[in-house]
Amino acid sequence: MQPILKLGSRGSPLALAQSRLTRSLLAAQMDISGEGEAKAAFPITRITTTGDRITDRRLIEAGGKGLFTKEVEQALLDGDIDVAVHSMKDMPVLQPDGLKLAGFLPREDPREALISNGATSLAALPKGARIGTASLRRQAQVQQIRPDCVVETLRGNVGTRLKKIANGDFDATFLALAGLKRLGLADQASGIIDTDIMLPAPAQGAIGLQVRKADDAVGNALSPILCTQTAIRLAAERAFLAALDGSCRTPIAALAELDGDNLRFRGAVYTPNGDKSWACDVTLLLGLDPILAVSRLGQAEGKKIANLAGDEMRWEG
Repeated sequence: MQPILKLGSRGSPLALAQSRLTRSLLAAQMDISGEGEAKAAFPITRITTTGDRITDRRLIEAGGKGLFTKEVEQALLDGDIDVAVHSMKDMPVLQPDGLKLAGFLPREDPREALISNGATSLAALPKGARIGTASLRRQAQVQQIRPDCVVETLRGNVGTRLKKIANGDFDATFLALAGLKRLGLADQASGIIDTDIMLPAPAQGAIGLQVRKADDAVGNALSPILCTQTAIRLAAERAFLAALDGSCRTPIAALAELDGDNLRFRGAVYTPNGDKSWACDVTLLLGLDPILAVSRLGQAEGKKIANLAGDEMRWEG
């Protein structure tokens, strides 16, 4: 069988799991049965990114979010793949020339999973607990809630971070619950953190499918597996991020939730040490153009916070 669509993603276990999920949805939609046929129809190319190569320091020290997408996007531009499969929380807001986001798969649970050797909540961690994370957002949230805890850099894929906790190198870390679920490792979470306690990263739990702008046929082929509700939610969150000029250098959290025709949007910006934060919590009744409406909402709330925080939310590391 000749390939119908060539998929590509980072080579991490989670990225490949997300690519295989995309493949299974496409195969089911096109009535392709059998694993062998699905693999032939939708081959997956593993692409090592700059972000994957950097394991000894925070991404802010090496350039930021685009480190996990640049090589995958170049493969797409070069025609080596037809669809790039991305974790949306790693995606910069602006798209490279010649590329666009076709849409998103249905979003997984966006909450944070606590990984520890027994504690089921942040409050249950021992005094002075060592918490490993490379996320400035998580660092700020932890230090706001538990200023007695010591936060140190911990990078690596899901398996690496789970091993560090099992070995006692750290008392705890956090992972996106969505990633654990997609890897079949949800049972590794010692606790699930409610979004009222730790608001997730913008677009956490969402998978985006990126294509070449000129490839209308590819976009049409993907259309049946895309999720409109996820698109609406991410439009608000990514507009908020854009308004704040968000990057790995700014601790930003955001979550949009739908309840019928109502969207609840919460966003927050923190100083890295968690001593200050600025937040919003608003509800919008969706109209005839929900994407435009929620984008305007996210942008407006982001600008309000940017004006309130001023230079205090800028941190150069």
